Amino acid sequence: MTTETTGPSRYAQRLLARVRAFDARRPWVWDTAVTATWTVAVLVDAAGGWRTTARDPSVPVWLVVTLSLALAVPLYWRRRHPMAVLAVMAGATLVSDGSGAFLQAAYLQMLPLFHIALSRPPRALLWSLALILPPLVTGAVRFPTESWDQRVVPTLWAYALVALLGIAVRSRKDYTAGLVDRARRLEIERDQEVRLAAAAERTRIAREMHDIIGHNLSVITGLADGGRYAAAKSPERAAQALGAIGTTSREALAELRRLLGVLRDDEQEAVRDPQPTLADLDTLITGVRKAGLPVRFETDDAPTARQLPPGAQLTIYRVVQEALTNTLKHAGAGAAARVVLTSTREEVRAEIMNTGEVAPAPGQGQGLTGMRERAALYDGTLECGPLPTGGWAVRLRLPREDSPS
Repeated sequence: MTTETTGPSRYAQRLLARVRAFDARRPWVWDTAVTATWTVAVLVDAAGGWRTTARDPSVPVWLVVTLSLALAVPLYWRRRHPMAVLAVMAGATLVSDGSGAFLQAAYLQMLPLFHIALSRPPRALLWSLALILPPLVTGAVRFPTESWDQRVVPTLWAYALVALLGIAVRSRKDYTAGLVDRARRLEIERDQEVRLAAAAERTRIAREMHDIIGHNLSVITGLADGGRYAAAKSPERAAQALGAIGTTSREALAELRRLLGVLRDDEQEAVRDPQPTLADLDTLITGVRKAGLPVRFETDDAPTARQLPPGAQLTIYRVVQEALTNTLKHAGAGAAARVVLTSTREEVRAEIMNTGEVAPAPGQGQGLTGMRERAALYDGTLECGPLPTGGWAVRLRLPREDSPS
């Protein structure tokens, strides 16, 4: 049952859509066809049929032909200039009713009236009434063979129904256009959201890759340099450096696998490989110490810091990691670092200080940008700058979720 009714309906809708598309591309074809059809019809009526409704059959034929053409030919411009077309046709109707010809072609005024209701402001219908009413009143006054109820009122009702039809079609078109516009805007917004989400994901991945690879490569470089100097004097120290390089490399690979596991479709893989937390700070600092940078770690070990969300703990871990990595790369020989982690019921603070010159090189501020982005994700703040006594400091503040931001 559904297939039988849906099939012809869809075929009719497609056919109608094609006709509308063709009319939109070549409107003159339809306008010419309509005008030619009605011109032929009114000329056939002018050959003698008009006398069946005329009040004065003695009206000259040439006048009837002229009025018939005046009522049919302007239809070609009914869509572009409906008010002007209706004015011309109303003038011809006034002469027709006033002379007693009472041509039935006067009902063609419904076509421009429909287009006025379809495409013009509502007040244009009042002007249309001012054009349509005088011929009706003139005919009823000059040839009072019928009552007003039979002559004027039914004709006005017919014109009113045509106007209402135009208003209904216009409302339908406006509603459809509104739906199309809304769908287009929703599609644009959806595409923008997809692009923004993709850009945010690329930024997140780039930040993670920078922190993981940059830190571990810096540690490996420090271990390799230390191992090379120790190879000649202390083979045991060189072997320890090589072992530390291997351990750091494996940790870097494990972190990369963990990061890539989040991008896989298998969510269980990501669950089995959690991101670093505050509990991993000791391991991080131990690796930095093996690379040759003395680091002093101070913490109040308050439980409030351990209760932070995993993402906030990862932010603190990455900021400490990046700050120590910058110290390894830029502080120079003899530098030392100090990491202080404190927490209260309102916030958690991490401060990383060193005794070297650690200002980022020009054009290489990706690490600082990444740290600020991480802090902003949790409504935190990050301050970087030189210390009055020499050296560099990075200060991170993260408010707790249950405290005012």
